[in-house]
Amino acid sequence: MDRNPNYILSSSILFLSLFSLSLYPTMALKAVHVSDVPNLDHVPENASFSLYSSRFSKGVDIGRTTSFKEPKFLVIGHRGNGMNMLQSTDLRMKAVKENTILSFNTAGKYPIDFIEFDVQVTTDGCPIIFHDNFIYSQDNGTIYEKRVTDLSLSEFLSYGPQREAASEGKTLLRKTKDGKIINWAVESDEPPCTLEEAFEKVIPPLGFNIELKFDDHIVYQQEYLSHVLQSILQVVVDHAKERPVIFSTFQPDAALLVKKLQATYPVFFLTNGGNEIFYDVRRNSLEEAIKLCLEGGLQGIVSEVRGVFRNPGAVNKIKESKLSLMTYGKLNNVAEAVYMQHLMGIEGVIVDLVKEITEAVSKMMTKPSEEGDILMQGGGEEQGEGSRPKFSQKELAFLLKLIPELIQQ
Repeated sequence: MDRNPNYILSSSILFLSLFSLSLYPTMALKAVHVSDVPNLDHVPENASFSLYSSRFSKGVDIGRTTSFKEPKFLVIGHRGNGMNMLQSTDLRMKAVKENTILSFNTAGKYPIDFIEFDVQVTTDGCPIIFHDNFIYSQDNGTIYEKRVTDLSLSEFLSYGPQREAASEGKTLLRKTKDGKIINWAVESDEPPCTLEEAFEKVIPPLGFNIELKFDDHIVYQQEYLSHVLQSILQVVVDHAKERPVIFSTFQPDAALLVKKLQATYPVFFLTNGGNEIFYDVRRNSLEEAIKLCLEGGLQGIVSEVRGVFRNPGAVNKIKESKLSLMTYGKLNNVAEAVYMQHLMGIEGVIVDLVKEITEAVSKMMTKPSEEGDILMQGGGEEQGEGSRPKFSQKELAFLLKLIPELIQQ
């Protein structure tokens, strides 16, 4: 008999809530709905993402020769304070325009270490921040599209709200996953921005996870990749100063090339973790991601979270390979799913619900008081700061079987 997915999801979250409380009685996590909701100075070859943790717990001041620290669990704001889901009934998903200075600084009000955003390069060589491959607008009732990388900087900035109050920008529309083209309407709008502006206007301690954005359906030549990456690197070198920066990309050749072009900032390979199949086999599994990172000297992997939940044994393989691991995806807006990742040893999550998840993670990381040190129920082992229960892969696999609907969403 088929069970109602909502029943399975609710049961799964209920179990994880009780499971969480049995381990940490003083911590309460809030559930949220899934449906609505990564020549220069040298860093070591095995540089870890934890090297760049700066704002959680007792902050680590990031410098280019900073010594290694114990890994911290990081929360990273997706496109700033969260991506826009314009058809969602959850108003939080369209409160602030994604990938804007406003969104970045809104996220920075919470205890996050990094914001993640997408960078493309215009025809005149300017790195701009925009996620979609195409930009949509309307002229005299006719909807048209233009590839973002076919625009000049001035053309790109002409869409949406304008910096001058007296100026009116072109209407900005967006194509949804189901093919509909709708008005890009949010509660708090702001003009699009460049990478240079982000370095100048985003609050200083906040790190940048710069996703090097390329079209999945294009085979890029090395010359073009080099041009794009060098344009981006020039802005980073000129403006980053002491701001923590990491690079990430789904494009395997771009990941390898940006690592060759500089040795200052960590490079992470983004992967769907096997949830989708691509022509380039390097994108099709965590095992392929590990191989690419080791061959290219990359520092870590950012996987879609379901790929990790389906293949929890890969976490140990990644750790044994001296690579860092963090995740992205809708499930990272569910506090219990984030907590499970903390138990698994994953180092960070990219999230849309920045406020809610930072609150949950802050409770997760709170040091027990001297009088109320937490004991493992039944085991009597004292849990100190930064410790967590140890689970075998078999035990983790059992726990993950209790949330099948989360994995299959």
